[in-house]
Amino acid sequence: VQLQASGGGLVQAGGSLRLSCAASGRPFSINAMGWYRQAPGKQRELVASITSGGSTNYADSVKGRFTISRDNAKNTVYLQMNSLKPEDTAVYYCNAAIRENRWSTFRDYWGQGTQVTVSS
Repeated sequence: VQLQASGGGLVQAGGSLRLSCAASGRPFSINAMGWYRQAPGKQRELVASITSGGSTNYADSVKGRFTISRDNAKNTVYLQMNSLKPEDTAVYYCNAAIRENRWSTFRDYWGQGTQVTVSS
C-alpha cells in the first residue's frame, strides 16, 4: 500500500489549489485520513483530518479557507485550498491509517509530499 499525493504548485496569494492523495494497492480498510504540512525550519503540523464517517477537523489557521473531503470508493482524500496566503507555503503530506488486509492492524502511512508555494 502506498499514498500518492499530487496537486501542489506555485500560486499567487488569494489563489486556490486542490491537493489529492490516493491510496494504491487495494487496502482492506482506511480509517482517518489527513493532511499535514512542514514549512522550512518548522515542525510538521496538522492541517486537516477527516474520519471514515466524514467528520472533519481543521487547524485554526486554515478554518474557513481549506476544505478536506474524501472519496471512499476511490480511497482518495482531497484538500481544497482557497484564499491562499504566503504563510501557507510548505510541503504538504497526506496521511492515512490503513489496514492492509484482514489479518493486519491499522498503521500510519505517509505520502511523498507535494510542494505548495504561495507568492505575495
